[in-house]
Amino acid sequence: MAEEGAHADEVNIDYSCLFVNPVGQRRADFQSACAGVFAQLRVASGADQARSLLAREPADLVVLDLERCELGIDLAALGALVAERAGKPTLVLCPFTNARWLPALMAFGPIDYAIGPLRAQQTRALLDARLRAGFARPWAPGAAEQELQVLLALRGASQQALGDADDSVRFAERLCAAVMDWPGLAHAALFQHRDGDLHLEAEQGVAGLHLMALLEVEGRLLQSPLRHAFPGLLAAASGEFTLLDAPEKAGEPELAASLERFGVRMVVGVPIPGQGPGGPRGSLCLMFDHARAFSRAQLQALDDLAQLASHGQRMAEVTRENEVLLARVTHLATTDALTEVANRRHGEHLLEQEIKRARRYRLPLALVSFDIDRFSQVNDSFGHPVGDIVLRTVASTVRALLRASDVLVRSGGEEFLVIAPHTSAIDGLRMAEKLRAAIEQVEIPGCDHVTISLGVAQLGESESGDSLAVRANAALARAKRAGRNCVELAMS
Repeated sequence: MAEEGAHADEVNIDYSCLFVNPVGQRRADFQSACAGVFAQLRVASGADQARSLLAREPADLVVLDLERCELGIDLAALGALVAERAGKPTLVLCPFTNARWLPALMAFGPIDYAIGPLRAQQTRALLDARLRAGFARPWAPGAAEQELQVLLALRGASQQALGDADDSVRFAERLCAAVMDWPGLAHAALFQHRDGDLHLEAEQGVAGLHLMALLEVEGRLLQSPLRHAFPGLLAAASGEFTLLDAPEKAGEPELAASLERFGVRMVVGVPIPGQGPGGPRGSLCLMFDHARAFSRAQLQALDDLAQLASHGQRMAEVTRENEVLLARVTHLATTDALTEVANRRHGEHLLEQEIKRARRYRLPLALVSFDIDRFSQVNDSFGHPVGDIVLRTVASTVRALLRASDVLVRSGGEEFLVIAPHTSAIDGLRMAEKLRAAIEQVEIPGCDHVTISLGVAQLGESESGDSLAVRANAALARAKRAGRNCVELAMS
């Protein structure tokens, strides 16, 4: 800003001014442009210096020039300065390229502003105009505007609850907490239909007020003796908006007395709409500390809150459905359909995990490989349905004998593996012998008995999973050659 001469019609008002900007040249240009405008003009390089100067001597006007200021860095300090002004004249010169400063500073207190860039003559004319007007106090909103501000803030806070919509309880808690910003609201609760009954998902508000106790619930919520009188239950059951503007009107003196004791003078039940023509998903229950007449905007806000709650609950349901679907897909991808044990691909993955764990903690790991002796003859003699029964019986018998840490894998056809953590070669031989004896004794419908042959190998110090499996299968092959229905230990 370059000085452009004095004006003949300068305003002669005894005003003091403090100009704030981090750039020395900007401060010098402002002093030059506004020479003679103020009785006293001081400059500061930042909020801290400005605060120090104001502490020594107040200023009638503070001008915050935001050129070269960073919103993410300087907002807290400059906002605190605005707040400390407590409504005293504060003029913000805001670059047109970063108008986000304006609502951010307005959150701290009232400001006047002008959009830059401004030439020296424009800056002087702007200040002349503001000084002529006497920097009137900022416009104060009327009742309608205040109500609108409250409702907008309420909607904004409630929408943020959708960030937890993957969990119905956390979403309900956040929504109730957001709704508590409604002036005069003493208690908020959210009910949801789930698993054939109505559940109280969350409640917030008056200390000591617990709806389950208030509603005398011993079993199912919809069987509460007060389900015909309490708006939260009525709205959830009927799908109708219910408004009890005096507790005694419900016809339940004890309920009315309990509500009065907690300072509740009005109860509203807002149904949460479901999808399609079915009943509601639940209800929002709002309790106020005084009876009030709702405006059209407030009634619309209640409806908006119910729609938002419905959206959040549906998102939570979709998340649960996705989790169930993912679990089902994972099960199908990792489990053998016939025997319900781990399939080969999943078994290879689990074996690699156990090998890493065994090496990390220096623990033994054994692998038992076995198959059903002469299984092809079972299929040829008795048919494949009996063969399937044999496979399922062998798998279930073996699994019942294994420890919780052991894993049974169907590696193909009639071939199985047992991954046995914390198991040495000797312990693996004992395990294999126990399995062999059990299978030999079990009775199988359609073919009486079968036997299995087993090979056992212990993981070597630097051995891979493939190498371990090869050695276990080689031991199994030796058991076959030895006459079947026996156990062999793999060579190192």
